[in-house]
Amino acid sequence: MSSDTKPLLEYHNVTVRKKERNVLDSISLNIDVGENVAIIGPNGSGKSSLIKTITRDYYPLADCEDLVFRIMGKDVWDLFEMRHFLGLVSYDLQEEYERNVSGLDAVISGFFSSIGLYPNHRISPEMKEKALGLLELLGISHLSEKKMSEMSTGEARRVLIARALVHDPQTLVLDEPSNSLDMSSRHVFRETLRKIASAGKSIILVTHDLDDVIPEVGRVVLLKEGQIFLEGPKEDILTAGNLSELFDMDVEVACEKGYYRTWIDPLSL
Repeated sequence: MSSDTKPLLEYHNVTVRKKERNVLDSISLNIDVGENVAIIGPNGSGKSSLIKTITRDYYPLADCEDLVFRIMGKDVWDLFEMRHFLGLVSYDLQEEYERNVSGLDAVISGFFSSIGLYPNHRISPEMKEKALGLLELLGISHLSEKKMSEMSTGEARRVLIARALVHDPQTLVLDEPSNSLDMSSRHVFRETLRKIASAGKSIILVTHDLDDVIPEVGRVVLLKEGQIFLEGPKEDILTAGNLSELFDMDVEVACEKGYYRTWIDPLSL
């Protein structure tokens, strides 16, 4: 990153409190433009809360000392403007999305930040052309006329990735991307992410599953109980010792051809 480029994400001493407890506790984290990062932690570690600070659904306590809470160097963002920097794909979005919509219309809906297309939406030929191009880029042109309700979970998730790319964001944020996908769909989904990374987009993966970590990810952040437990190069962080401490059980880890897999030591049970 050049000296005059602002970090994509710049947090210092960010604390978020919900229902009488700190869901994020004094988080300090920088993510540079162009970085591919995985944020990993068990359920309840604060991963979803961190995502919600990025989307500005959650805000930190204002009285935190030396608070920094910036995206691309700015404290305050218009959410429509932010779409050009960040695209989000989440399991929650997929669950909420209008089911009686074709793949093409689902992608076009990204221009309006809606969960379907409605009569007041004015669709230009350029929007349709861009949406068709993204479906082709991701190898899912065959889903353009298929209803979301008729798609597999993996197919619908790839359509929502195309939707997230309509504004050509610099970074794609994926929240638990392989949730509910079978083995075959996971493989196809990972290859889709690799294609996006090779096209010059940066990726932030937020997950509890190391299977989601594609080879292009260079840095890993481990979250535990709302705090950053460890962060650094993935080769240094994704070790059996670190993961065992993170998940509070004896975890074994192996890496082959850039992909990680974990399993629990049966002797520890």
